[in-house]
Amino acid sequence: MTAILPAEVLEKSATVLEQLKAAGLMVITAESCTGGLVAGALTAHAGSSAVVAGGFVTYSNAMKQAALGVSADMLAQWGAVSAQVAQAMAEGALAHAPDAGIAVSLTGVAGPDGGSEEKPVGLVWFGLQRAGKPPITQKKIFGGDRTEVRAQSVLHALKMIQDSI
Repeated sequence: MTAILPAEVLEKSATVLEQLKAAGLMVITAESCTGGLVAGALTAHAGSSAVVAGGFVTYSNAMKQAALGVSADMLAQWGAVSAQVAQAMAEGALAHAPDAGIAVSLTGVAGPDGGSEEKPVGLVWFGLQRAGKPPITQKKIFGGDRTEVRAQSVLHALKMIQDSI
């Protein structure tokens, strides 16, 4: 059986896990376009339960609302792929995980369909919320096919966690 995640992702997630352990922090994920791959990368390693609180896969707008508390008004005004929704997803995830100190979120257009001039394929918005700190949002436009966009998104989310520790 071949690995589901590229070696680079597994190496990065192992490093992030060790840094979370050293800092005594737990993380929660809220994922749309990556469908749980960030949580999957982190939990691919033995001992991850010490620092991974869990994860939300909120692919649909209805799930973003029901599971994370993203408002329908926000989704209507900004769209699911936006800084505002990425931030709300991270805030909602952290609010639902009392043992977590960091939440990371991703919402984007992985492709090959679904892009527009305003929101092209490869566009991903990231949110990071650390307890007691201001939220961070970042926008990236990745090249490549769906698999490559998703892998690059996972790597960037892991880097955001790492940078916040």
